Amino acid sequence: MEKNVFMIHRIVLLVLLLIITGKGLAQSPLHVVALGDSNTWLAGDSCNNPKGWITALKQQLQPASCRSYARSGATWTHTEQTKYNTKEYTSLLGDDNVIYNQVNRLRDACNDSTQHVPDLILILAGTNDMWFEAKRPKAFTRSAEDVCADTTHLYPTRQPNEVLTMAEAIRYDYEMLREFCPEATIILLTPMQATKVSREVVTKTGELIDQCGAMLELPVIRLDEVGIDSDEEQRAFRYTSDGVHTNTEGALLIGSFVAEKVWEIMK
Repeated sequence: MEKNVFMIHRIVLLVLLLIITGKGLAQSPLHVVALGDSNTWLAGDSCNNPKGWITALKQQLQPASCRSYARSGATWTHTEQTKYNTKEYTSLLGDDNVIYNQVNRLRDACNDSTQHVPDLILILAGTNDMWFEAKRPKAFTRSAEDVCADTTHLYPTRQPNEVLTMAEAIRYDYEMLREFCPEATIILLTPMQATKVSREVVTKTGELIDQCGAMLELPVIRLDEVGIDSDEEQRAFRYTSDGVHTNTEGALLIGSFVAEKVWEIMK
């Protein structure tokens, strides 16, 4: 019952914001791009599958365009084998299945005019970094403060196989995006709670992303506070299909929450 009230409150608040301002997001000229892992990938490249949160956000914001470059299994963190690779298509954890290569695909699409240079970039990643931390052992070994204190740009100074922590990867990808999307609003989203990892690990991951956002002056939306509870999902799937990936109701909950936050940031 409380979850239904929470969801209705979010939707009503968004509608009221549109009425009060006198101009709805339905008239937004924004070109929106999403990067991320499976919960974003679920929506499909065109953001039309209702099991992906970006589809709900697209329906509520009604942007000029909305495209996802997300891939299931993607991580922020690189490995010592990571390289430029825009051709591979996999739904599994992999050396090249990283946000860095999604940025490369986005840049290539902008350069060949098959993609508008985005006004808004939403990045939701980190779930696989924490879920498969054994395969990304250096992911959490450097703090945001340590990484961002260095005045030398990581990109293009370093090669991608030298970027082995999450904080470094976030900064690296941010610096890449700023080269060809200098005016875009970039928003980082933290992973939601999931039954496959503890609340403590989800919080740790969210805090690192939050700290990177603060250091890079990027807004951050905390999805571990969206209302999906891992303990409840353990007992009975309500907002997820398997404890990790959203079902239609979960996607609507997240999409509505993010749309409200985006409106607050963009207004």
